[in-house]
Amino acid sequence: MKFKYRIGTTVTAAFAIIILFAFALAQRPSDSIYSLVKLSSDIAFKINARYVDDIDVQKLVYSGIRGMLDTLDPFSEFLEKTDYDNLMEMTSGKYSGLGMTIFLKDNWVTVMSPMEGTPAYRMGLRSGDRITRIDGQSTNGMTTQEASKRMRGEAGTKVNLTVQREGADEPLEYTIERAVITIKTVPFAGVIDDDGRRIGYIRLSRFGEEADAELDVAMKNMANEKLDGLIFDLRSNGGGLLSQAVMVSNYFLPKGSDVVYTKGRTADQNNTHYANRDPILPEVPLVVLVNEMSASASEIVAGAIQDSDRGVILGNTTFGKGLVQQVYTLPEGAALKLTTAKWYVPSGRCIQKDIRSTRHPEDMAEAENDTTAEAVDSTKLEIFHTKGGRIVYGGGGITPDIVVDPEKLTALELNLERLSLFFDFALRYTAAHPGIKPDFQVTDAIVAEFRDFLKERSFTYKNEVENKLEELEKIARENENDQSVFAEIEKMRGVVAAHKDSEFAESLDYIKRSIKRDILTRLYGESEVYRHVVLESDPYIEKAVTILSSPTEYAGILGS
Repeated sequence: MKFKYRIGTTVTAAFAIIILFAFALAQRPSDSIYSLVKLSSDIAFKINARYVDDIDVQKLVYSGIRGMLDTLDPFSEFLEKTDYDNLMEMTSGKYSGLGMTIFLKDNWVTVMSPMEGTPAYRMGLRSGDRITRIDGQSTNGMTTQEASKRMRGEAGTKVNLTVQREGADEPLEYTIERAVITIKTVPFAGVIDDDGRRIGYIRLSRFGEEADAELDVAMKNMANEKLDGLIFDLRSNGGGLLSQAVMVSNYFLPKGSDVVYTKGRTADQNNTHYANRDPILPEVPLVVLVNEMSASASEIVAGAIQDSDRGVILGNTTFGKGLVQQVYTLPEGAALKLTTAKWYVPSGRCIQKDIRSTRHPEDMAEAENDTTAEAVDSTKLEIFHTKGGRIVYGGGGITPDIVVDPEKLTALELNLERLSLFFDFALRYTAAHPGIKPDFQVTDAIVAEFRDFLKERSFTYKNEVENKLEELEKIARENENDQSVFAEIEKMRGVVAAHKDSEFAESLDYIKRSIKRDILTRLYGESEVYRHVVLESDPYIEKAVTILSSPTEYAGILGS
């Protein structure tokens, strides 16, 4: 009987969630909603009482809730306690722990990068360090989620780590005091010197609660630099808080300018947001970088800047998320993230792309990481106009003023990254060559050492042509073709093999850049990677600098 009582309590609590969800669906719930909720409740109680086998009632009810949400849009979702806690952490940008990103390598928990200024960074943990024990517990086979949970805890408490480092004969023992970690929304801001012209660069990674405060510091520092231009990088920024998007726009738009307005089913969702303070550096030419993973709040800022003709948008067409979500807290620590409005940039366009309503959020996450998104056909989109009369398009994301094709990795480059060979080489090289400075250059000698390292690792890969030849050979065997066909295939393999020797040379710039990136990540962290790799060799930034260094070209793009 005790078991049945717990089941009944779970059902009741779970359906309290459904009833609250019904209230969220309509401002004045009709009798039909109540009757339908009662129908769902009756079915759940009947299943609980009569189904032939024991059931997981929470799983049953949560599946029903997700089934309801599947009929809506991909961004409306039910969040269990863990998911809701993760969302709140991502929004606030704060947690208590050590301050490092980790991943699994060879079944061991490994440091990817300690965050600058955190306990992990101050104690000297490095990228590539293998954490073999956490408070005496072996990490072999431990998931990153479990390892993170063990290393996190109340600020001021301590955790013991045993670390194996490349080049160290004995394990290193650390006792580290946990602290409140703030994940930076502005990971880097700096100045590029382009033949005497000073171009500022600011990277905004997300629109969390600290975005306005961190950008304020960066922009005020830039105001002291006598800039000839400014690059604002929103690439791969998946968005965040609408309020932060409005505040970020304040730095670029004239006071009183429209930023965004929202429209929903209820009056409280219909709001117009304006720039409410004077901008910083209003006369400095501006280029905003975007790509196919710039979404939501990023698109609000980019769209407002484009519609006001304040700056040039450069990169690839953005993700296309023009919907507003509101989070409703529910019993048992759960929450409902529900789409309540659409947002529109000043020209009147909504940039929401056409999506299937039955698509799952997890599928959407995959789409957000898809770097092969198809280009938007502007002939099928509604036309709008900027303040200065330039044509822009609604739906399908923000189309940039200047398109820069994304860098596509070759088969060689993809496999070197996939197998973490740049990362592994950086561990070995830094252990054998102490005293490397942040401004070091990857010499021919380092490249030769890297090639020897690849041979030692017996590195091989197949390019696209080799994969096609394998498919062709398979078809030939199935069709029992003449031996002459196989002879031709082997001949083609020889030609491909000869060409593969030149692929390393063709990828040399990428290889040098990646070696430098991972060595600097290990020794100095993210800031030096931005300063000595990203700013020096990123094709988007190179194009932005070219535009900002030519007032005539910049004015021509904006039609002025």
